[in-house]
Amino acid sequence: MLNLKNSNIEVTKVSASKINDVDFDNLSFGKVFSDHMLICTYKNGAWNVPEIVPYQPLTLDPSAKIFHYGQAIFEGLKAYKDTNNDVFLFRPYENCKRLNISAKRLAIPELPEAYFMEGLKTLLQVDKDWIPTKDGSSLYIRPFIFASGEGFHASPSNEYTFIIATAPSGAYFSGEVTVLIEEHYSRSANGGVGYAKAAGNYAGQFYPTQLAVKKGYNQVIWTDDNTHEYIEEAGAMNIFIRINDTLITSPTSDRILDGVTRKSILDIAKNEGIDFEVRKITVSEVVEAANNGHLKEMFGAGTAAVISPISGFGYKNKDYKLPELENTYASKLKKRITDIQTNKAEDIFGWRVKI
Repeated sequence: MLNLKNSNIEVTKVSASKINDVDFDNLSFGKVFSDHMLICTYKNGAWNVPEIVPYQPLTLDPSAKIFHYGQAIFEGLKAYKDTNNDVFLFRPYENCKRLNISAKRLAIPELPEAYFMEGLKTLLQVDKDWIPTKDGSSLYIRPFIFASGEGFHASPSNEYTFIIATAPSGAYFSGEVTVLIEEHYSRSANGGVGYAKAAGNYAGQFYPTQLAVKKGYNQVIWTDDNTHEYIEEAGAMNIFIRINDTLITSPTSDRILDGVTRKSILDIAKNEGIDFEVRKITVSEVVEAANNGHLKEMFGAGTAAVISPISGFGYKNKDYKLPELENTYASKLKKRITDIQTNKAEDIFGWRVKI
């Protein structure tokens, strides 16, 4: 492991902060950006030491390979403040690990863990005042790598750029979410890049999601690419389905992202004594459970929203409404996670990292 201390990271600060122009009581998600960003380049076969610089536009040659061959990956995590003004991250090493899993799949050079972690810590120390404290808000963190080398030849780039940008954000979702079970389009396929956080995965989701929105739904439930018989993900999130008192989620695979929130939910469910199963689940099983009253909850799980309850779904031109319950698994699990994230509860799992 490379030995990198935050004192080795050069910091260039903005001449004047724009923080006083931001309404922290009315933050949308990911539209206001902090003063600084981390940047790190890969050239001549090695990653250079990261730097902290003012948040700024990038200049790229039109032949930069990101524009032509799509070598781009990203992560998402959050920073939180507690009532003592201390700053915490939630399982950041998992994000670093997954970034490199994605990098390997897209033939991008893996990033040293020390560059990710020490760079991120330094950035958060510089922009600590940008971390909001209002309930439900956080500093969203977007690490990403893209091919910045030049040339039209269809091959991996010889240069890459790693950036971490941050955005103070409010709650990601609000209100009820309805979903349409997809019967034609696929998010990913066996042997593909579905398990990676590749930019192209999300580009391919937009059109089918637009079709669902035109039909009156908020999102799509993705099914397997071969038969469309098996439930896989909900929009850009992992999905959980509660039938009676058992929580079910699909196993990870070439097609399904190994979500940090997903893994956390499974560990908390085990700790709470909630029955759960990690197995394939068919659309027909979900529809049957809805028809006989055994379907209790469905919710998406991901970094941005943590947990997003689903109030109903559509399938084969029929809509199914989920029951309105008190003391749902979704609310219980979300509270347990967010209390750990914001230092309101004991962290028996060792997930919380203090900056």
